[in-house]
Amino acid sequence: MQRQMQALLIAGPTASGKSALAIHLAKKFDGVVINADSMQVYQPLRVLTARPTEEEEAEVAHALFGHVGAGQPYSVAHWLADATQAIAAIQAQGRLPIVTGGTGMYFRALTEGLSDIPAVPDEIRVRLRALEAEIGVEALHARLMLCDPETASSLNPTDPQRVIRAMEVFEATGRSIRSFQGPRHGAVIDPARALSVFLEPDREVLRARIDARFDGMMQQGALREVEALARLDLDPALPVMRAHGVPGLIAALRGEWSMAQAIEKGKADTRRYAKRQHTWFRHQAPDFIWMKPDEAQARISILLDQARSPITAGASPA
Repeated sequence: MQRQMQALLIAGPTASGKSALAIHLAKKFDGVVINADSMQVYQPLRVLTARPTEEEEAEVAHALFGHVGAGQPYSVAHWLADATQAIAAIQAQGRLPIVTGGTGMYFRALTEGLSDIPAVPDEIRVRLRALEAEIGVEALHARLMLCDPETASSLNPTDPQRVIRAMEVFEATGRSIRSFQGPRHGAVIDPARALSVFLEPDREVLRARIDARFDGMMQQGALREVEALARLDLDPALPVMRAHGVPGLIAALRGEWSMAQAIEKGKADTRRYAKRQHTWFRHQAPDFIWMKPDEAQARISILLDQARSPITAGASPA
């Protein structure tokens, strides 16, 4: 018999059609859709982060969507702990976990585990995020280059998440984050027992989809979400306050930008993020099979059927 498949992993850039594909496959293969997007965990931003609608959540079971408060700290380690529990419960029911999203570090943690990096005090975390918001990620990267040149040289100077994380670890421990990146633990999924897929739309098609989706979000109430978020008076360095569209729309609400400028910034930031997602998965996720969105449904269905079909020892060929 073939070893039981542990999970289906569907990654891809934002607006590539991951959610719709996951829902279709969940219906067909008795699956539960598990979120692997670092912004879709936050409760206040259903529309602006393109979380599944209430109607979609009623069609099939979903997990780890909108379960985190806006001001609540939430790391990769938090997500891995939550995903571990969700996957175990789904597998105990004999159902298929379908993990979908675009946050590469979530998928890596799921299949490789995490390194033993000491916890960073909240004071350092908040201070560095505020500093990055004030001086910009490239200036923070320049500071990292002075204290940890080896790590800084390996990072994209415009990648705020990884630059801030490296600075956090250095300030908390006095050591390079690379010194902790040895053996990892806590992996939940064996890549050899998962079907891992990355959706790869044509670049111009994806660009058009990103722009059209942002316009649709504005029509569906994204601005009302941002208004409600702004009333919470949260630290602007918190991750939820940096979701694509949020900074520009808050600036527009304050009269600092025009609404057209805010919308264009939201679209441009999302397009740049999609490009980074392509690059990360291309170089960091060798187990993923790249597929065009219009062929993925049929190809994945065939592969899942094959993986679930028993092989009878000694069976004679037809």
